[in-house]
Amino acid sequence: MPSASRNTAEPDQLAYAFPNKMGRILLLAMEEVMGQNGLTAILNLANLRHLQGRYPPNNFDMDFLFDDVSRLFTALDEMYGPRGGRALALRIGRACFRFGIKDFGPMLGVADLAFRVVPLEMKVRIGLEVSAEVFNRFSDHRVRLEEDEEDLVWLVDRCGVCWGREVTAPCCHATVGFLQEGLYWVSGGRNFDVEEVACIAAGDEACAVRISRQPVD
Repeated sequence: MPSASRNTAEPDQLAYAFPNKMGRILLLAMEEVMGQNGLTAILNLANLRHLQGRYPPNNFDMDFLFDDVSRLFTALDEMYGPRGGRALALRIGRACFRFGIKDFGPMLGVADLAFRVVPLEMKVRIGLEVSAEVFNRFSDHRVRLEEDEEDLVWLVDRCGVCWGREVTAPCCHATVGFLQEGLYWVSGGRNFDVEEVACIAAGDEACAVRISRQPVD
């Protein structure tokens, strides 16, 4: 049976969700990375068979539940092991950014020439702030950007990637991949050090991803 929509949940059991548009992007990214057969196997293992060949519509209805996203990444780890699942999740995260920039980039102005010509460090900060704005504005995923003397820190106070999971080490690898690809795009082909150092699923108060201020190459 399909998972219950957020819109039909009882008031005291409100389910957090991403918009259908983001759910569709995730499934398209998984299909690109794993192929149709690989995605079908993951959907079966995650008990999300109703999504086979029936991706969510390309709209902003809040019907793609955090629980379903978490089940997809849990199934990825179960099928390929933690190491293989991590490698695939990183690639899926990167593909999510590539699909997402086509949908969200124009409406947020990140493809404007004026943005392209600003200094690199400012460009990185703006790119991260805009990405956080997308999640905060269009989904129940809650992100804030902080910094210290060495790094920028992407903090997620309510995480749809690891929702409901219990793990011993940070597991939001798709988030890391998403940020890696976003920084690569915004910097014109440079790579940055991106590492998740805390995770709600591992018992931390927030998921925290440290991002180097300067590229490593």
